[in-house]
Amino acid sequence: MSDWQERVDAVWADDAVADDARIRLIDELATERAVDDPIALFERAGARDSAGLENAAVSYYRRALAGGLDESRRAQATIQLASTLRNLGRIEEGLQMLKEERERGGELADAASAFYALALVSAGDAVTAASVALETLAPFLPQYRSSVAAYARELRTAR
Repeated sequence: MSDWQERVDAVWADDAVADDARIRLIDELATERAVDDPIALFERAGARDSAGLENAAVSYYRRALAGGLDESRRAQATIQLASTLRNLGRIEEGLQMLKEERERGGELADAASAFYALALVSAGDAVTAASVALETLAPFLPQYRSSVAAYARELRTAR
């Protein structure tokens, strides 16, 4: 891991840092990289997002994604942007992004499913949200995996 990323991670790990200070510190670190560096843009987006400045975060997320991120950060940025869009009332756009991320698979597919379920609830479709959540949870259960997966499918098809 680079020294730069270690310093960014240290800012995120420090719970004593207030939101406005976190944004300032991340922005300062971002100046050490190119203006259009997607990783720096991603970190700047996250700082604003976690501070509740969702509108400000959206453009940073979009620029980071357009600039090209490694697979892990791309998935994180997609999930975070989609969740932010949901919070801003742009539920359909967030749903589409989360659906695609979920279908893509990968290490954050379950996280995408969790946020997809939340977005479905926001869209007024709690039954499908429950189905998605149960379908995602089923493989991790010590017992009743098949039953829970079957109930999840039943919820989805009963609509």
